[in-house]
Amino acid sequence: MSIKIIAAVGKNNELGKNGDLIWHIREDMQFFKKTTTGSAVIMGRKTFDSLPKALPNRRNIVISSNKNFRADGAEVVDSIQKAIDLTAGQDAFIIGGASVYKAFIPYADAIYLTEIEAECPDADTYFPTFDKTAYSREVINSSTENGINFAFVKYTNK
Repeated sequence: MSIKIIAAVGKNNELGKNGDLIWHIREDMQFFKKTTTGSAVIMGRKTFDSLPKALPNRRNIVISSNKNFRADGAEVVDSIQKAIDLTAGQDAFIIGGASVYKAFIPYADAIYLTEIEAECPDADTYFPTFDKTAYSREVINSSTENGINFAFVKYTNK
């Protein structure tokens, strides 16, 4: 089993604003889909609620402290350990939100970040800082869309 994190972040680690993504970059959405399809995706309840439905062709796992929470097309657990136990033997991608990212960083073998060369001064959600010296950095690809430069970067635990 391998735990990986995937997110798109701005220059200041911005993730979101008002419960939504800040940037909607088509190429990033395609990268996310291609990278996570066939794997488990683990997310918090707010992230799940922000989606139109459970993500197809992926095992959706939602972490919620609300024991009565139900999610169509997803399995619901009430702890990080239970999410890890559910995905034993398969790859799992952590897809948000900020507190779920922070909780899983110590378990992550790799972190995939779409590093966006833009800022959002009124962002209200940020990707947690992590010790980048503990990871090797590989730029998978870089591109520009609608005048915004970005790079797909994989940080692999050393």
